[in-house]
Amino acid sequence: MKDMKEKTQLLGMTPEELGAFFKELGQPAFRAKQVFAWLHQGVPFEKMSNLPKALRERLTGECIDNPVRVLEQIESRLDGTMKLLYGLPDGHVIEGVLMRYKYGNTLCLSTQVGCRMGCAFCASTLDGCARSLTPAEMLGQIVCANGVLAGQGEGQKVGNIVLMGSGEPFDNYDNVVKFLRILRMEGGLCIGMRSVSLSTCGLVPNMCRFAEENLPVTLSLSLHAPNDEIRRQTMPVAKVYSIDDVLSACRYYIEKTGRRVIFEYALVHGVNASPEHAQELAHRLRGMQCHVNLIPLNSVPERGLQGVSEREVDAFKKALEQRNISVTRRREMGDDIEGACGQLRRRYIKDMKEEA
Repeated sequence: MKDMKEKTQLLGMTPEELGAFFKELGQPAFRAKQVFAWLHQGVPFEKMSNLPKALRERLTGECIDNPVRVLEQIESRLDGTMKLLYGLPDGHVIEGVLMRYKYGNTLCLSTQVGCRMGCAFCASTLDGCARSLTPAEMLGQIVCANGVLAGQGEGQKVGNIVLMGSGEPFDNYDNVVKFLRILRMEGGLCIGMRSVSLSTCGLVPNMCRFAEENLPVTLSLSLHAPNDEIRRQTMPVAKVYSIDDVLSACRYYIEKTGRRVIFEYALVHGVNASPEHAQELAHRLRGMQCHVNLIPLNSVPERGLQGVSEREVDAFKKALEQRNISVTRRREMGDDIEGACGQLRRRYIKDMKEEA
């Protein structure tokens, strides 16, 4: 039997790729459709009842049905939000957040193990990026979350995806695009692109490239500043791509897809949260098909950044509204379960090192 790290990850294959795989095994073409459906339902090889026993045993020995497993799950007593810690075949860990809303379940998933973008307000980037995730490892997070929901007897599945966990999606471009194409396929998870949001810190060339992919997800840009000087203080990517470059790429995405762009704006006390900053932001966004999502900062002690008061949030929001900018405050979820990106993973790694 192969080592877990050497096994083939079938979950990340398209039906056509599975067809070629099973052809090499001397199996009929219809096996691809059968296995594709089973994998996305979270069924292990040994329980794929319409496959011959010999084939099930061979797949178990040579392949991985789901490269992701749930190591830990913590549910918020405040709102039912659940933090999921996942283990990968090579021993790395990632995390996700399962959020319950009236309209359905949303999963925030990771695209990389850590992140190398270096944004000052994000805990997931503190240890850098170990590696990018495969399409199977991204799909596997959803399959696991569906399994958690099934285990609670809810009779529901994940219906909305936000690529806002650890990692920069456009720094793992090819794998993310393949993941999205498989995500919407019939017979699989079958989640449409209008139910997907992708968050980027602003890798301009890949933003423009993605606009041509015919994958009309909701694009969210981590903006977090009204000008380049402030943006460079907290986001290293701003030293490469100016705000003008980033907003130009956003306008191109709007033009190609017809979708509005969401601007994520983390309010940091003493940095970017004054009414004057709001006025400058409104001027830059004037006339654009967009929405601003205000995020009162989850304090990041390692970076020395502080959150804002309710008064600051209200004043900033009011200043945008007065200038006809669509704006809402993000609903805070999972505050009692290390809801901020990267916190649970870092705690787990720290505990493992102390036990070693």
